[in-house]
Amino acid sequence: MTAIRLLLVDDDPLVRAGLSLMLGGADDIEIVGEAADGAGVGPLADRTRPDVVLMDIRMPGVDGLTATERLRARQDPPQVVLLTTFHADEQVLRALRAGAAGFVLKDTPPAEIVDAVRRVAAGDPVLSPTVTRQLMDHAAGTAADTRRAHARERLTALNDREREVAVAVGRGLSNAEIAGELYMSVATVKTHVSRVLAKLDLNNRVQIALLTYDAGLLAEVDDVND
Repeated sequence: MTAIRLLLVDDDPLVRAGLSLMLGGADDIEIVGEAADGAGVGPLADRTRPDVVLMDIRMPGVDGLTATERLRARQDPPQVVLLTTFHADEQVLRALRAGAAGFVLKDTPPAEIVDAVRRVAAGDPVLSPTVTRQLMDHAAGTAADTRRAHARERLTALNDREREVAVAVGRGLSNAEIAGELYMSVATVKTHVSRVLAKLDLNNRVQIALLTYDAGLLAEVDDVND
């Protein structure tokens, strides 16, 4: 099995040391580099070619948000997981929209942080449905109407089945759960998710969830179920 190549980014050397000790003990994870701020992430990523970047969102100079946007704009970028002390934070939301694969809280148990790195490397975003909803609720504000119109316009690129799958992803359902609810195979669900990502030019399932929320589709599902 090829080890997951991991890059650590945090301005606190004690945090980096703790993460290095914690994650370096996993047989399937190789720490290929460390950086103290977002400015050094790009050049270091070029040299080390990480699969996953685990990065603090708040750092002096170039913060984790800006560094995430720069990384995700590259060709064949690594997955990014942000470290934060907040469950719902506007900066985290912006990072998810920029293509981050999720976030973990700094007080998350070590085993869960290791699991988060593994999941992201496998293409599975690190956000529970509950936390996803917290973030999306936090995003609701004065620009909601504009976001809704823009999101609905983007979703017109999908056919009816792809739209159903997108809404199910937005509800936090797994591929197996979507397959059971929509009466299709898991392989077919995966194909539909891939098509949704390609048609909407999105990076991961979290961005699908945010877009369906912005479009008001999750609220419509809630109204039907009530």
